[in-house]
Amino acid sequence: MDPQQRIEQSFASQSMMETLGARLDSVAPGRVVISAPILPGSRQQHGVAHAALTFALGDTAAGYSALSVMPDESEVMTAEIKINLLAPGRGELLRATGKVIKPGRRLVVVSAEVHAIDGNSETLVAVLTGTMVPVPAAPN
Repeated sequence: MDPQQRIEQSFASQSMMETLGARLDSVAPGRVVISAPILPGSRQQHGVAHAALTFALGDTAAGYSALSVMPDESEVMTAEIKINLLAPGRGELLRATGKVIKPGRRLVVVSAEVHAIDGNSETLVAVLTGTMVPVPAAPN
């Protein structure tokens, strides 16, 4: 199965992403973009995107960027990931761009940048770095 189709199928089965209203914007080898609206249920007490939304999108985009370079018989799980929150997530939506920094057989080092989109304005709100590990794909 081609990586795009594999990632689209996996993404469609993530109930968390569905709950957040997230969509898969683009898939390329080592790079995945995911966006989600900043819904009323995804805001914190100051009316901006909750850090949990920022983290979920960044982690997912980074994980799928890793999956895009893994063999077909693999799935992916986060071993560790760190987030630096840089600015409040103000606007209509968040867009996370996950990238592979260094692919490997046992570990894939990844990063993600999360931007808040407010009209024509784009603000970098978080940077994530982490390590993904391949796990056996579940039998169908």
